[in-house]
Amino acid sequence: MPRVSRKLGAITESATLAVDAKAKALRAAGEPVIGFGAGEPDFATPDHIVAAAIEACREPRNHHYTPTGGLPELRAAIAAKTARDSGLVCEPSQVLVTNGAKQAVYEAFQALLDPGDEVLLPAPYWTTYPEVIALADGVPVVLPTTEETGFRVTLDALDAARTPRTKALLFVSPSNPTGAVYARDEVEAIGRWAVEHGIWVITDEIYEHLTFGEHQFTSMPVVVPELADTCVVLNGVAKTYAMTGWRVGWMIGPPDVVGAAVNLQSHVTSNVSNVSQRAALAAVSGNLEAVATMREVFERRGATMHTLLSAIPGVRCLEPQGAFYCFPSFGGVLGREVADRTPTTSLELSEIALEEAGVAIVPGEAFGAPGYARLSFALADEDLVEGIERLAKLLG
Repeated sequence: MPRVSRKLGAITESATLAVDAKAKALRAAGEPVIGFGAGEPDFATPDHIVAAAIEACREPRNHHYTPTGGLPELRAAIAAKTARDSGLVCEPSQVLVTNGAKQAVYEAFQALLDPGDEVLLPAPYWTTYPEVIALADGVPVVLPTTEETGFRVTLDALDAARTPRTKALLFVSPSNPTGAVYARDEVEAIGRWAVEHGIWVITDEIYEHLTFGEHQFTSMPVVVPELADTCVVLNGVAKTYAMTGWRVGWMIGPPDVVGAAVNLQSHVTSNVSNVSQRAALAAVSGNLEAVATMREVFERRGATMHTLLSAIPGVRCLEPQGAFYCFPSFGGVLGREVADRTPTTSLELSEIALEEAGVAIVPGEAFGAPGYARLSFALADEDLVEGIERLAKLLG
């Protein structure tokens, strides 16, 4: 009899967190490592949010248990913020505040899936998605996308993958890891396809405010209102307000699904930290000035990284349309000698890059896309340029 359950024993470590942790450990040991692995803004949380948290620490009411579903005023503020930012109207009772958006992803699938239910999962995908689907006894059905389609899934691909066991589609725009953003007509067409076939949509909107140029975020249940009763929206304060460490996310969905997830959370974690909830309340109730500033910086950095990567022989890179990632192909590099070694996978290449150039990137295997790698441009401009120059010298 195994010591660890088969279900948990089958979970793979988060590759993004593992790469980031390794890079930080090497820096702490004095190594001049530049890390492109972190999926978090490099900005400090805005001052007014921090001030709200400090004040919350002094209030005795925040020293005790509060409702599992979230502080009533925060749930109401999230509903108002959602209506303001995406146009989706919901009741505060349809909002569940979670310990980061990652818990919202987990609880959404726990609430929806029975053993053997299939979830359509376009690839490249965030590393956590297939793991949480499997933890809910679901079956991730991976749909590879290509550079030719801009890493966006097509209706033909969705139709080809649909079976009688298909329960849900996981939809993400802007995308982690590719930075792809679906156009409004594409979002609407996919939503109507889901309604036609009675398929749930779990849509992750965590990067809603990080789009560049003419690319715009579109919320699927807004452009396809008929989807409202079979759609769960996931979001949080992490990316928009530079609050990854505060651990506040949420899910919005039909009352029965949210109620089931609240019951689950009542046995798993109870309420989210009240101090973090008070900080999140200040964030979502405030304006988006700090967000606009961050977006301008990310757009500039993304353009710089795209230009530098595209200049490396054997590397192809689509220009990021949103989020804060480039997702280049290293297919033209694999199979040739690099630092007296011959990498045949992006995993091997990432190991060489860290050991020989002190550059940490996340291999595409973690995202269901061998031959590619994810590089975050949420780091200082000078580090970004030096890191890509090190890669160019290594691969040149």
